[in-house]
Amino acid sequence: MSARDASPPAPSLTAQPVRASARSTLAALPWALRVLTSHWRRRPLQLLALLVGLAAATALWSGVQALNAQARDSYARAASAFSGAQVPSLVPEAGGPIPQPAFAELRRAGWPVSPLVEGWIRVGDERLRLMGIEPVTLPAAAGLAFSGEQALAGEAEGPEDARAYPDFVLPPGRLFLAAETLRANGWAPGDRPGTPRGPLPPLVASSAPAPGLAITDIGFAQALLGMEGRVSRLLLDPERAPAGAPPGWRRLAPEPRVDPGRLADSFHLNLTAFGGLSFIVGLFIVHGAVGLAVEQRRPLFRTLRACGLSSRGLGAALAIELGVAALLAGLAGVALGYLVAAALLPDVAASLRGLYGARVPGTLSLSPAWWAAGLGMSLAGAAAAAGPALLRAAAAPALESARPEAWRLASARAARLRAAAAVALALAAAGLALFGQGLTAGFALLGAILGAAALGLPPLLGWALARAQTRARRPLTRWALADGRQQLPGLSLALTSLLLALAVNIGVGTMVDGFRLTFLGWLDDRLAAEVYVRAEPGAADRLGTWLAARPEIEAILPEPRAETALDGWPVEIVGFADHPTWRASWPLLAQLPEAWDRVAEGSGALISEQMARRLDLSPGDPLVLPGPGEPPLTVAGVFADYGNARGQVRLSAEALVARWPDAEQGRYALRLSPEDVSPLLEALRGAQDAGLAEAADQGEIRRLSRSVFERTFAVTGALNALTLGVAGIALLTSLLTLAETRLPQVAPLWAMGVRRRRLAAIELTRILALAALTAALAIPLGVLVAWALTAVVNVEAFGWRLPLHLFPGQWARLALLAVAAAGLAAAIPLLRLARTPPAQLAKVFADER
Repeated sequence: MSARDASPPAPSLTAQPVRASARSTLAALPWALRVLTSHWRRRPLQLLALLVGLAAATALWSGVQALNAQARDSYARAASAFSGAQVPSLVPEAGGPIPQPAFAELRRAGWPVSPLVEGWIRVGDERLRLMGIEPVTLPAAAGLAFSGEQALAGEAEGPEDARAYPDFVLPPGRLFLAAETLRANGWAPGDRPGTPRGPLPPLVASSAPAPGLAITDIGFAQALLGMEGRVSRLLLDPERAPAGAPPGWRRLAPEPRVDPGRLADSFHLNLTAFGGLSFIVGLFIVHGAVGLAVEQRRPLFRTLRACGLSSRGLGAALAIELGVAALLAGLAGVALGYLVAAALLPDVAASLRGLYGARVPGTLSLSPAWWAAGLGMSLAGAAAAAGPALLRAAAAPALESARPEAWRLASARAARLRAAAAVALALAAAGLALFGQGLTAGFALLGAILGAAALGLPPLLGWALARAQTRARRPLTRWALADGRQQLPGLSLALTSLLLALAVNIGVGTMVDGFRLTFLGWLDDRLAAEVYVRAEPGAADRLGTWLAARPEIEAILPEPRAETALDGWPVEIVGFADHPTWRASWPLLAQLPEAWDRVAEGSGALISEQMARRLDLSPGDPLVLPGPGEPPLTVAGVFADYGNARGQVRLSAEALVARWPDAEQGRYALRLSPEDVSPLLEALRGAQDAGLAEAADQGEIRRLSRSVFERTFAVTGALNALTLGVAGIALLTSLLTLAETRLPQVAPLWAMGVRRRRLAAIELTRILALAALTAALAIPLGVLVAWALTAVVNVEAFGWRLPLHLFPGQWARLALLAVAAAGLAAAIPLLRLARTPPAQLAKVFADER
């Protein structure tokens, strides 16, 4: 044996690499990172796709969370703010205004009362609820305690926070507003905006009043409201007041506190669902960009492993690379999310105020935790979208990572798993549709439908291309279809994001447009009277007398109101007169025979659809309402009540007053000729003795309701457009990154005589065909989403079910928009292909590939 023969054998390339120590791994990281990041320098479009995907996903998610956080912070503040209605009060049995001397008489008689004046004032374009208090006698349970030299409870801003108690009651006084009310109107502490009855007292910013509420001393409030010598209510100290009421007075129970955050949970859940969908669509971009980068860097991974870099070192380098990209994109995404939230906040605030009576300030005030959460979501999203691919690349044996066969086998196994998961999700969706209950089950149904569609789209597209390939006769067409099947894995995520965005747009658009048709028709039926008026507190008789003296009014229809709660759910009790106006126009979804006669005689009641669904009631069932031992009513009918987060019971006005003597009175619906509406309203608003608080004609209420409706769905429309935009970006980035790998596929055709422009046309036709097929599949999916929203989610969230209207024209426009977006996304890479120099195409044959 020669010396050469006796030498030790060379290490086999297929042998397992030697384990590297932690120190050597750390030493190798800097040069490994330099080598890995060189890929992004050569392919900046892939880096752009990665950063844009993460930034877009983070922006939409963090923007929605900013909106929800701002609203919930406002709910918490409103829950702890003074409203003046959380203590019992006394009002005269005969109604009418309360003379101010009555306060002193009751105090001398031992009743711990405190006078309160309240009403509405207009200051410029802002309409404020003004409340005047007497700080010395104000009950501590009201939440606004004064004592001696202590200033009004709250966090005042400016020099006024150190003012003593006399400054509140002595001229010019002080008027306390929430800080967001000041900011929304451009006011500053110390300003004195003017009103029709004179300037306001100097303004003070405080956390004590709820947004939209102004608090001042009772004397200043009386002058601003024109109620000199009169008060609205006498508040009772619940800790010291005896039971019952003095002779000639009625004791009113505290108004039930309604948590707007609980009522608006469904609204915020819808926003969160949009943010989550947009986040997932953005992660598709990241997954596609990283997956393509891994595919292109397989030879580089092989070289690094052969040079001694351990799998642990490669994994650490890839993780650091991805983490830095996620932090950079996360910072940009959080900043964009702030801008998105700031742009959508006015519409969200208008929606919450119109639907739920919750006031949300028009400016964002976000905590550092929100910014940190946005960065955390960016890191978590990057790990979820790219982590598995990077782990597989780092854990593969040194040479197997470069074998295309191994990657194709892994992809085939993954495809089979995705198909099985799609079938499982489809079965889960069917089970949830049949047996699911609750809002969580409704959103789980939507998630299962969209998840099954997302996982099932690539196999469906592959099957369609395979069927078309078997029927094609021209060789070039067969090649184009076969090449499309090969290209499909790189495009599947982008097409999936396009499918989801289109389906959600179709589903939400169908629901919104169907709601618009239903809502406007329902509104026309409900607003049958020409004018609706409301009296000031205690002025119901005065307003009724004034209206009775007007000869142009054909009918005065009283609408007394009371409030109660059933199973902890707030319910409005509304009375109405037995009049042909309601019998002819009031919309009923279900009813007993002679339902209106039962209501008129006082034995029956009409309930809203929300209440019927929540309490499982139907016509003919008994309805037991909390009250003074009255017999139960019979549910005579169920009516639609879109937009109301509370339940509602409607019964005859006489039956309501008999059951609830303390019911609020002073609301009237007036029937008169349309030409008499404007003169009557002008006379009403100018009459000093009418006791009018509010008056509106039918058209004004309709315009206000439509405005609230349109602003409500402007938010979902904007999120729909943003989601579709992100899907378009996903398609563009996928095509841009795939364009760099297309030359080896098209160069042989060019060598055989196919012109570059024709190759580009074939590529464009294939992309448009895939987009058109995706859009065609999105239409039935969108209809299914619309059904789930109207029949399941909307019922669970709001308590009413909308009819499902179909809008084929809208679907066709969205499909054409999707195809056009695909064409625009393909324009840049195809233009590059059409202009590829022949020398570059010829060079393909000299490459290693």
